[in-house]
Amino acid sequence: MRQVAVIGSSSALPEDEIYQFAYNLGLELGKRNLVVVCGGRTGVMEAVCKGVKDSGKGITVGILTTYDGSDGNPYLDIKINTGLGWNRNPLVVASGEVVLAVGGHFGTLSEIAYAKILNKTVIGYKTHRVEGVIQVSSLEEMLELLDSHLK
Repeated sequence: MRQVAVIGSSSALPEDEIYQFAYNLGLELGKRNLVVVCGGRTGVMEAVCKGVKDSGKGITVGILTTYDGSDGNPYLDIKINTGLGWNRNPLVVASGEVVLAVGGHFGTLSEIAYAKILNKTVIGYKTHRVEGVIQVSSLEEMLELLDSHLK
């Protein structure tokens, strides 16, 4: 199975547009039967995992900050408990063939930096405007670019 990493804010709420975008992204990633790797927590990470699970396909993996997995969202198929705190960020982006950034704050910014150090393609929606990040304005555009990179 192919793997993608999804990064974004842990503070996005279900009523937020970013959360809804991440959920719909998860639905589409699941339909493509992808392994979705993320930080496994709340916000964008929870939304994308929920979407994958609701699609009935795909696998969700959370690379968590704690040793006991207590920070994991309920939609994870696999929990990787690291105890590394935010030092786990390079592991998240290293695990995806492509990195999809949805919104985000400083943790997302650090993941984008690691992804670029690792020469990963980063496709972003309403995320940090950093050199090398391909900015998109719709889910359809993100998915079109993702599909072309996974071929």
